[in-house]
Amino acid sequence: MDLTRPLPPNPYSLLPQVPSFTLTSLDVTSDTPMAATFAQAGGNFSPHLSWSGFPAQTKSFLVNCFDPDAPTPAGFWHWTLVNLPASVTELDQGAGAPDAAFQDPIFQLRNDAGAVGYMGAAPPPGDHPHRYYFAVHALSVETLPIGPAASSTVAAFNALFHTLARALIAPTYQVK
Repeated sequence: MDLTRPLPPNPYSLLPQVPSFTLTSLDVTSDTPMAATFAQAGGNFSPHLSWSGFPAQTKSFLVNCFDPDAPTPAGFWHWTLVNLPASVTELDQGAGAPDAAFQDPIFQLRNDAGAVGYMGAAPPPGDHPHRYYFAVHALSVETLPIGPAASSTVAAFNALFHTLARALIAPTYQVK
């Protein structure tokens, strides 16, 4: 099957604009292919993420990973971590493991494959390089009004109304 199609825009460019802050990683860099360690078939580990410079009034963070290049009308959610306290500014590699133990009110949602936690990059073989937008959203509330059964889309929708600032890293991945 020919998967030729237009490249979608950065999904966050389509939302109301908010200030940015610094998001870094020991594992991934924007516009650079990420290691197979962070792909579904190569290790399935979420990358290390660290952030700083967010607004002082931040009460919590939402962390997610989204692939706008998936051959679907709605992209593909790879990971959503909800209600991370403002005191947490770093996630170790592998923090998105399905069995990761988080203290209430922190929880992970199901990815678009239906499993809780991080699902590594898994573009169709032969498709163009996909971009994986790791985003940290600084929120004005301590907890979002959603539960663990919510979808990542519902989490993103609810976070939109409480987002003070957002930081992004967008590495790529391709299966030849």
